Amino acid sequence: MINTLVHANENWKKLLSEQVSTNVSLAHVLVVEDDPEIAKMLVALLTGAGFAATSVISGRELDQRLGKTRFDLIILDAMLPGEDGFSICRRLRASMTIPILMLTALGEEIDRILGIELGADDYVTKPFSSRELLARVKGLLRRSSYGTQATDQTVTLAFAGWRLDLAKRQLRDPEGVEVSMTTAELDVLIVFCNNPGKVLTRKEILALTHAGTAGPVHRSIDVHISRVRQKIEPGREPTFIKTVRLGGYLFTPEVEKL
Repeated sequence: MINTLVHANENWKKLLSEQVSTNVSLAHVLVVEDDPEIAKMLVALLTGAGFAATSVISGRELDQRLGKTRFDLIILDAMLPGEDGFSICRRLRASMTIPILMLTALGEEIDRILGIELGADDYVTKPFSSRELLARVKGLLRRSSYGTQATDQTVTLAFAGWRLDLAKRQLRDPEGVEVSMTTAELDVLIVFCNNPGKVLTRKEILALTHAGTAGPVHRSIDVHISRVRQKIEPGREPTFIKTVRLGGYLFTPEVEKL
């Protein structure tokens, strides 16, 4: 099982010694992990890096915590007793946009892709280094509404009647209704809106979203783009985000800064 894949000689004290600093302080992270040693290590790692952290061992405990406490990010193990992490991810994504970082088994591409397809924003494979995990946690928080500040990003981009508020990280349809978007989906849409009429390769999109380079690049980007299409395309056939054969993707609408 996935929990047996953690390095036998890598305990939580060693991970703590690899900590990196973060300026995304005071964020509250919920860890969903049934292995007590891994959960203990993750909580110690996160609190040592300046975050608040709480751990639970199941989907039932997660639901109870979410009903009482506001969290800014969830670290979710894919393999849990009872309701597994994939089912939990699907269920959470149906009603919440909180960033979700999945923990998956090393080498199991199907698990990583399934997590992305179900709405996870990013993933880390076991065994993992503390540096990678903290970097991905900080990246997701910065790109989520939690990390948004009123800076030079205080601009709204408009395309085909849609409005994307970069400061608030909110997307509204032509009728003015806010459309629920995950952190990863908004990142992809922002990249397209900043590069209208330009063919972007998958690797370019990955780099521009600052999502890292680990894992199956092509499939994960394709999944995020597919989810964006489902939310903004006016019909079944893509007209806003065109697939360019042997090239990548092209965002066709004209984009205006408001």
